[in-house]
Formats: sequence, C-alpha cells, structure tokens
Amino acid sequence: MSSTVSAASTGLDFSLAQQLTVVALCALTAFISHLALAVFNDGVRPFMLDFVQGRTTRSATTAVSFGLSVGFVFGLGAPMALSSGVLNPWLLFLPTDVLGILAPKKWLAPLLGGAWGAVVVFGLDGANALAHELPVDFLTAMQRMATPILFLFTLFPVLAITRQFGRLRGAVAGGVELALVVLTMKVWPEVFAGAPAMAVGVLLLIGFAVAKDVRRRRTERVAAGAAPSAQERALGDPVGGGRPGEVDPMVSLFGTSAARLRRHLPLFMVLGAGVCLLAQLHVFGGGEATSFLIAKGQYAEAAQVDFYRALGFIPLIATTALASGAYGIVGFTLAYPVGYLLPNPWLAVACGALIFAGEVLALSWIGKVLGGLPSVRDSSEHLRAAIGDTLQLAILFGSLLAAEAMGGGLGILIAGGLYLLNEAVGRVVVRMAAAPAAVVVTGIVLNLLHWLHLFTPVKT
Repeated sequence: MSSTVSAASTGLDFSLAQQLTVVALCALTAFISHLALAVFNDGVRPFMLDFVQGRTTRSATTAVSFGLSVGFVFGLGAPMALSSGVLNPWLLFLPTDVLGILAPKKWLAPLLGGAWGAVVVFGLDGANALAHELPVDFLTAMQRMATPILFLFTLFPVLAITRQFGRLRGAVAGGVELALVVLTMKVWPEVFAGAPAMAVGVLLLIGFAVAKDVRRRRTERVAAGAAPSAQERALGDPVGGGRPGEVDPMVSLFGTSAARLRRHLPLFMVLGAGVCLLAQLHVFGGGEATSFLIAKGQYAEAAQVDFYRALGFIPLIATTALASGAYGIVGFTLAYPVGYLLPNPWLAVACGALIFAGEVLALSWIGKVLGGLPSVRDSSEHLRAAIGDTLQLAILFGSLLAAEAMGGGLGILIAGGLYLLNEAVGRVVVRMAAAPAAVVVTGIVLNLLHWLHLFTPVKT
C-alpha cells in the first residue's frame, strides 16, 4: 500500500513540449484575465462585475486579486509542486489572474503571463535540485503529506451527508465507506483504497438530495392543485406569481453575462484545449490529493477525485459567472479528469475545446436547473465545505508529519509554533496554506541551525 501513497520522483525537469504548453497556457490565461472574461480565484470573481462595468479601477481590482491569492501561491501552490513534482492550478493560474488584471495593455498581459510560466518551468527545477542537496531535505520530508491528504480526503462525502441530512445517514455513509476502504485494500491492493469509497459516498449524497427534491416537487404539485382563494381570484394574480410583464433584474443580469461569454466562445475553446492538454501531459494535478496520485501514475484515480471535486464547484462557478460576467479559468474543472484519461495530446486538444464550448453554451440552462433543485444545489455547497475541512486537517497533520521527519520534536515545535502564531495574529497566511508554508520555513531554519552546529539532521 505504501506505493500508493508515497510520492514518486519529485524531479521537475520538463520536456520541451511540456515547457511550451505551460508557458503558452500561462500567457493565454493572463490575457483572458486582462479582458475580465475569466479568473481562477473564486473569491475574485464576484468583484469582476464592478470592473467590467467600469465602477472600479484596474489597480483596485489587482489589489483584491493579489490579496486573495498570494498566500495560496507561496504557501500551498509552490510547496505542493515541489513536494509532489507535479504542477497545480494555484501555482500557475492565481499569478496569471493578478498579472493579467495588472497589465495596462492587452499585449503586455500575455507577455507577463508567459514570463511567469517560464519562471515556473525553469525555476522550480533549480529550486528542487538545490533543496535536495541541503543537509535537511525538507522536500523529501514533505512527501509525508501524501498519506493524510489522500485518506482523509476520502471522508468528504460523509461530512457533507452528515451536515445536510443528519447524523444517522452520515453514520451509515461512514460505515459504508470504511467497509469499502478495508475491502479494497484487501482485494484490490493496487487500487487507491479511497476511490471506491468516495464514489459510493458521493452517489449516496446525490441520491439523498434528488429524493428530497422529488418529494418537495410532488408536495408542491399537490398544493398547486388547490383552488385559489377569493382574494387571489379577485386580483387575477397566480399563486406565487409576480406582476404581469415584470422582469426579474437578476434574470436580466444573468442573460447579459451569459451572452457576453458566448461572444468569446472561440477564445474559451482555445483555453479549454490548453487546460485539457496540460492535464493529458501528466505534469499537472487539479488538487492536493490529485497531485500525489498523478505523481504515482494513478491517472484513473486522479480523474475520479477531480470529478467529485467538480461536483462541489459547478454551482459556485456557474452562478458567479452568470452574476459577474467572468467565467472560471479552468471552467467547471471537467477538463481535468478527461485530460488525465486521454491517450494522446491531439485528442486532448479537441476534447478540451468541446468541453469548454459545451460549458459556456450551457451556462444559462445550468443556472435554471440549479434554481429548480435546491437540495442538489445545497449538496454542492456542503461538498465544497467538506472538501475544505478534510483537506485543512489533512494538510495540517501531514505538515506536522513532515516536520517530525525533518527535525523530530524540534521540527514539530517550529512548524506547529509558526502555524499557531499565524492563527494568533489573525491568519496573515490563509489557513489552508499556513501549514505547508510553515514546513518550508522549518526546513530553512533547521538547515541554518545545522550550519551553526546547533542541530544534527534526523536519520531516516
């Protein structure tokens, strides 16, 4: 089982085709961000409407994007890439959000984005090689994060079910998942044990939500069959209806935003082709757990994990895109799992373009469907929150394991102390990124102590 969760080689030496793909995609994403057509950071997207409509300046929007992104880039994106040997969207696309919005001219945005892509593909390899030469190799130690991330991530459907449907159904889902993990480890040891458990957990959540919505709609149909009151007949107003001819302003805004995105459909198709191609090259993982699965060559399991993650973010991306007129740089993230599984780059380019075309064209319809399925929409919100909670615990626990591997109790003291200090001062670094950042700092401190002859590296 150790082969499943230990990272492969953390070398970041990319082929020429991989380097060109990263640089070109970073240039394209910065250009699209400059046009305010899409950003990666979900927290920035709601601010884009004011920017699109000219109610805020480019510099102010850049400041928002930078403030919401910098912690994830250097606290999560870079450490995850160095420890797994696989690129991730926080490292690639959060900076291109900032650089694209920052650029005052259209031609400058792709140059800045491409330059960042070059820094990533050429700079990380050097940093990786240098770190492995240090007396305290904190990058190898950070591979200890893989096991907690992969296995605790398995529990996110259980958390979502418990929060939405109560402790009894949550306990049932937890028991089913535990049994499946044990069975998979015993019968199919070559398969990541959490994959079947996650599949069943997500299916249970969706089944509970759909059943609740079906019951609700059945009840509403029965209620709608009742005769209207005398007052309603006198007013001539249908039950629950508005004034004749009245247009919901949100519907109007959604329609305008969807039309704006459709006008740039060819550009989104090129973007989709690039995202899917990057995933197909297997130097990129769409999430924390996915990065370690890609590093081990377990592409089917990685596709499964990122598909479930997409279920939690589709409603958020769709509604914020319709409200702000700015789409997600990676769309609904469905191009990730498709790319992992495709056999060649040309097929990835074609499939990625078609996926993004379908997503953009279906935005308005998705918005309407989500409006009619409140329980399913709530399930996505619970999934998203559960993913964040499980990963937060997993990353913290894995970071402490990495610190212990580097420096024993002293490593835990420094890393844990930095994490607690960050909490005490108001989370200067966002919580998800604070623990990996603390591990990197701990590695630097332990190396300095070694050079001062105050610390002897732990033998592993």
